[in-house]
Amino acid sequence: MKRLAAVVALLGLATATAACSGGSTNKSGSGGGGGGLFTTIDVNRPGLEASAPANPYNPKGNSFPGYSSMKLGWVKNHLTDPNQALPGIAASWEIAPDNSAITLKLQPNAKWSDGKPVTADDVKMSIGIAYTQGSTAFSVTPGAAGAAAEVTVVDPQTVKITQDMANPSPKFARGVLDTTVLPSHVWSSVLPADFWDKLKAARGEGAEADKAREEITGLGEKVIAFAPPKDTSAGPFVLERVNPSEALLVKNKYFYNANNVAPAQVKFLNYTGNEQIWNYLTQGKLDHAGFTAAPTDVMNRIKAASGNEVIKGYSPVAVSMAFNQSKKPYDNVHVRRGLAYLIDRAQVTKVASPEGGTPAVTTSGIHQKAAQAWIPDTLPKLEPYQADPAKAEAEFKQAGLTKKDGKWTLADGTPWKVSMHAPSGFSDWLSAQENIKSQLGKAGVDAEVVTTADYPLYLTELAAGKYDVGFWLTALGPAPYDIFQRLYGASNGWSNVAGKVTHAAPGKNGNWMGGPEEIEVDGAKVNPGELTGKLNSADEEQAKPIMAQLAQAANQDLPVIQLWDYVNTQFVNNNRFTGWPHDDEILRMGTGVLPSGVWIQQGLIKAKQ
Repeated sequence: MKRLAAVVALLGLATATAACSGGSTNKSGSGGGGGGLFTTIDVNRPGLEASAPANPYNPKGNSFPGYSSMKLGWVKNHLTDPNQALPGIAASWEIAPDNSAITLKLQPNAKWSDGKPVTADDVKMSIGIAYTQGSTAFSVTPGAAGAAAEVTVVDPQTVKITQDMANPSPKFARGVLDTTVLPSHVWSSVLPADFWDKLKAARGEGAEADKAREEITGLGEKVIAFAPPKDTSAGPFVLERVNPSEALLVKNKYFYNANNVAPAQVKFLNYTGNEQIWNYLTQGKLDHAGFTAAPTDVMNRIKAASGNEVIKGYSPVAVSMAFNQSKKPYDNVHVRRGLAYLIDRAQVTKVASPEGGTPAVTTSGIHQKAAQAWIPDTLPKLEPYQADPAKAEAEFKQAGLTKKDGKWTLADGTPWKVSMHAPSGFSDWLSAQENIKSQLGKAGVDAEVVTTADYPLYLTELAAGKYDVGFWLTALGPAPYDIFQRLYGASNGWSNVAGKVTHAAPGKNGNWMGGPEEIEVDGAKVNPGELTGKLNSADEEQAKPIMAQLAQAANQDLPVIQLWDYVNTQFVNNNRFTGWPHDDEILRMGTGVLPSGVWIQQGLIKAKQ
């Protein structure tokens, strides 16, 4: 089975599959005719599980963000401000100037699909459930950055959440807004009556606090297993039925913006691999689909299908070739630089991700579009590492490598082979590595591509230090700390606990990149992990000079070679619906896979007349 583009896997791709069977839940509109039926797929989750509950926390759950399940707000991936969002259940909010609190005003007309109003008590209970899952803002881990301190119901339509300022985070509001809201009259049984007392105890120290934290975390499994008797939605649609072929959602007449919701029904089609999605798209069956990796000939057929259009926006992710510096010769920066000079990134991108990526302008650790906003003066000064065999040879010689019979060998004369790993089915990564293998081979560097059975195993073996070279997703914005912790975080030895940064030796505590604790940047020693840690509490202006210094560090030290920056590519069809957003701002929403239900609930999408 082939999978989606590699970026989707990191951003929540589930590996569950289900058998596909025939039949249709809506015979009158199986092709989306009449404009009343909107057909799509859930790119985050291949395979529909007909018996799974309507539970957004269940990995196989039949809950569809933006369509049936709702968040307080729909966060954007703004280039520099991580807290920007569109309204969801929260109609508006106010963030304190020092980021110490966020006060939410709920949609005044929000109702559940059973007609009951959405209240501040629903929000508070939903936050309690979020604590059991250890979400970003609602963590019981002592000293967690950006964690909430208090949740206060001000009135039935207003909730105030304060941040624990012992270790504040500039993305606290983002974590709050990203909370899924559930109906308390359906879900309240999953939390014990004394939950908030337990939470208060969990913030202390000692055995009692440890026990409280353990109990709250233990509730997580109960939450995941909970099966509501039916879907009770505050979104524009509510689940009516599901079978292994498709899930059918019908319009929620109580949705607060129901008058502007164009489709009467939404159908999610089942798929278990890329080929099925390609077939749906080439046949014009899908009104919307998030990006799916496809070879050029398939992409051309998709574009040629009647009504199909590709729209693109910003996606704060880059793919990089990462080195295990505890393995020779990758502990030598000149070897890493030599490889950077041998790889034509434009060629790699054209082969691997022509529609879903743009060649990295250089290695900075930041997506090039974000880098233009964060470090506009520094970016042009960085070494571009344009393909240059002469510079590569000079770097290799400086590293002590020797060339014998046209092949580069290690300093002691033993053979050298660049062994690159990628998960089976990640077509863009594997295509890139095959192309890199070919480029290196022409320059006298022996290389191989080794596949791993699946992505979870790949991550496990990568973390265990089993690979010399692997592909690693970097530049995960928009928050500055998130961007650089991919290079100078736990994977490279640095842990940030309660605002204190510590460094583990290579091979310990998940440190598979094995870089030194200090590196030289422009003749001066810097600790990039400590610099990255400072970003976790820095505001925008404080972050910019730190990011410039870290970009220089990444550019000179090359813990990875940044290959291409992803593009948020979406497929839409204009035969049945119109109004697709072409504004980059709204296309930035989400972590890479936009729930188009948000476009629908905002009233952007119109039925074609």
